[in-house]
Amino acid sequence: MPTPILMPALSPTMEEGTLAKWYVKKGDTVNAGDVIAEIETDKATMEVEAVDEGTIGRILVDEGTEGVAVNKPIAILLDEGEDESALEGYAPSGTTAPKKQPPQEAPAQQPKREASGKEKPAADAGARAPSAPETAKGERIFASPLARRIAAQQGIDLAAIAGSGPRGRVVKADLEGAPKAAPKKVAAGAAAPAQMPGIDPRAFYEQGTYEEVPLDGMRKTIARRLTQSMQEIPHFYLTIDCELDELLVARKKLNEEAGDGVKLSVNDFLVRAAALALIKVPDANVSFAGNALLKHKSADIGIAVALDGGLITPIIRNAEKKGLAEISEEAKSLAARARDKKLKPSEYEGGSFSISNLGMFGIKHFTAVINPPQAAILAVGKGEERPVVRNGKLEIANVMTVTMSCDHRAIDGALGARFLEAFKAYVEYPARMLM
Repeated sequence: MPTPILMPALSPTMEEGTLAKWYVKKGDTVNAGDVIAEIETDKATMEVEAVDEGTIGRILVDEGTEGVAVNKPIAILLDEGEDESALEGYAPSGTTAPKKQPPQEAPAQQPKREASGKEKPAADAGARAPSAPETAKGERIFASPLARRIAAQQGIDLAAIAGSGPRGRVVKADLEGAPKAAPKKVAAGAAAPAQMPGIDPRAFYEQGTYEEVPLDGMRKTIARRLTQSMQEIPHFYLTIDCELDELLVARKKLNEEAGDGVKLSVNDFLVRAAALALIKVPDANVSFAGNALLKHKSADIGIAVALDGGLITPIIRNAEKKGLAEISEEAKSLAARARDKKLKPSEYEGGSFSISNLGMFGIKHFTAVINPPQAAILAVGKGEERPVVRNGKLEIANVMTVTMSCDHRAIDGALGARFLEAFKAYVEYPARMLM
């Protein structure tokens, strides 16, 4: 019996992805473990392996298709001894397969509404291609996920578009040159368009005075998760200055002695200092879980990496057990693979704490948004020479300002202050990291 190949869930939070590339074609024989496709999510590009052996009987989703839902059939695998005739009457979704239609049949008509407001069923509505999107609530308009998103962003009425896809489905090409709805003013207290939280800025600018750039998957995920973070997590902030003179001296000496291949950064010291501080103040190494706190047994430190169009936070696991050289090597490897979108979900999901360092951009002070399910993140500013008072005398020291964003449901002010006190002690006297 034919077996559907489903869109895999590459991470617990994945809902859809882009089928970037097929490595097989119709008629190819595959074995379990063979790489058959490449899937792009908002954060990574990953290869998909076959879980069964057989012959590719049909490709259901073309290369480059965006918005493919998890568990949606993307191809059909024929068992040994089966040929294409086995696909007669087979529907990968488990429903009755559509009947074959003569090639000259006109596209299905869009459904109409009766006076009561109920929809009249469209002719042969069940005969959609397997890759067609699920029926939307409200008017039943057959359109690809990409076409739906573009139409929503540009104010295009899909009901007025004659689709050129299978069974009259509207695809991206059909939207070129389609009339766009004029932006509407948002009245005070009125609900904004569904695709825009809050006030829709389109209402304040004339058409033609701006270029609208659709959000890619990464930016959509960032927008959703950080909005959720600020809405659901009660943030509060603690700021402290750390002197860097001892750390800079230690870094210089270690780099001179390490030889080729090892070059420690200030951030490597900060990752180890944060990890050791979490172990010293374990009550700060937590996640809020509704009716409980999860106290983590290891310090898994996320390091924010800027990407084109967004950022990602790969995680150095068990950082408290790793030396500076190992942290440095792992951080460089994670950052490189993050920029190439080659990280595995296990390398950027979870974690117990994060560090976001903008000091290299000259930023002196900033606050960061907590990355759920973590309960804290440290925003690191630029290290610079500043006047300090020591023993009643004015002196010059290299000083760095750090600000800790805390989830007040899990970390109180005094607890956050204890963590920063421990962190500062490790930074200002790095030899403590060896104890």
